[in-house]
Amino acid sequence: MKKLNGLLFLALAGAFACNSKTTEEKITLAGEQETVKMSGNPIFEGWYADPEAIIYGDTYWVYPTYSDAYEKQVFMDAFSSKDLVNWTKHERIIDTTEVKWAEKAMWAPGVISKDDKYYLFFAANDVHEGEVGGIGVAIADQPQGPFKDLLGKPLINEIVNGAQPIDQYIFKDKDGTYYMYYGGWGHCNVVKLNDDFTGIVPFEDGERYKEVTPESYVEGPFMFIRDGKYYFMWSEGGWGGPDYSVAYAIADSPFGPFEREGKILQQDPEVATGAGHHSVIQIPGEDEYYIVYHRRPLTETHHNHRATSIDKMEFDENGKIKPVKITFEGVEEREIK
Repeated sequence: MKKLNGLLFLALAGAFACNSKTTEEKITLAGEQETVKMSGNPIFEGWYADPEAIIYGDTYWVYPTYSDAYEKQVFMDAFSSKDLVNWTKHERIIDTTEVKWAEKAMWAPGVISKDDKYYLFFAANDVHEGEVGGIGVAIADQPQGPFKDLLGKPLINEIVNGAQPIDQYIFKDKDGTYYMYYGGWGHCNVVKLNDDFTGIVPFEDGERYKEVTPESYVEGPFMFIRDGKYYFMWSEGGWGGPDYSVAYAIADSPFGPFEREGKILQQDPEVATGAGHHSVIQIPGEDEYYIVYHRRPLTETHHNHRATSIDKMEFDENGKIKPVKITFEGVEEREIK
């Protein structure tokens, strides 16, 4: 059935990423057949990349980059689901009419909730030295926005340690401290955020930016904690090509050192290419993880033709992440109880 689903998807995909819901038949212990709803991959229609997935209450949310020419990347949409199968689109949760300093290239949302407010961090303008742009932050009263520019200017504009200020991920540590990992151009920094996310504050040693770049890092940092260990993840390769991928490290501290373990997400010549720039969601209270990422359908070669997908992410007995099998079927229906 899985093979048939894959062939059917290729036949129907054409030149555009479609929302192909699939089902699988399973044999129960009683010997009966049951139909299981699957998300299908991509999980929703349209060219969307750099997905940031998060759970708010009993709802899954995905905040992606609108994948098009930089000059057309002037807004962001969001998607919500109760079960990972059926998704609702929330259009233009923020755009450049609200963020006056942003002109183009609004990228890679990083989202988090704090004190009954919802925050959306984003990069804009593909900023270079001497230009206005970089990482901004917006605030809303609900996950779907509308989001309002919190500062009226970038939170981080300058190039520090060689890291372009893009691809920010907001991480809440075990002690309640909020850190932001970010950086393109092969460099990654971590900064400490203040209580209302309006600025960064020095670390205990007085530094404001710490470089934590691991081997082969390109962009797209992500962090989570499992069994007391810090799992730091990032994207490697070229974002516009087939070799885009995800690797990771495990450390005892949010500052590393991050020794590269290896790749866990990459292209499959029978499924899709350019699998990268991901996020991870954990079912609350369960050792159950999903990786949400973008990839390029086999029918596509254009660098902007990227579609958001989801697959299971599992661990071995030593806590190492198993290589993820990218699929056409996606994952089973999963409500949050």
